[in-house]
Amino acid sequence: MKKNTSILFICLGNICRSPTAEGVFRVMSNKSSHQLTIDSAGTAAWHIGKAPDSRSQAVALKRGYDLSGLRARQVSSEDFKQFDYLLAMDANNLNDLKALAPKDFKGHLSLFTDFATTPFQGIEVPDPYYTDGDMGFHEVVDIIEAASRGLLEHIAQQQN
Repeated sequence: MKKNTSILFICLGNICRSPTAEGVFRVMSNKSSHQLTIDSAGTAAWHIGKAPDSRSQAVALKRGYDLSGLRARQVSSEDFKQFDYLLAMDANNLNDLKALAPKDFKGHLSLFTDFATTPFQGIEVPDPYYTDGDMGFHEVVDIIEAASRGLLEHIAQQQN
């Protein structure tokens, strides 16, 4: 039997990028035979309990991803015990996570886009919160889809 793999997507407020990553990855992984635990969180506490940004929800829904049931939460020390992969959307959040990580953390901590292919590999997922219109939100979904495909391939290789 294959081992359960747990993934936590992290951005700043857990209302734009990381819930989008959670929603996209859930849908994309539905065809996977691997057992996955998928969640998202933010490094800041500003939006705890709130639904994803309405623009994130609208763009995601247009692209086939329903984020309406997700609620923001803050990263906790327990997450380093519960998740195999903690994947940050940008360098600032990655640095915050590194500062929070216990010395004995054995999981994978990196940018989510480290799993993407060119041209998205290793770039930051830009925060669309302060952008006008929905183009920034579409860009976020494009990057997240690419990184999700790469992460699914990586997990498949690790479990075979």
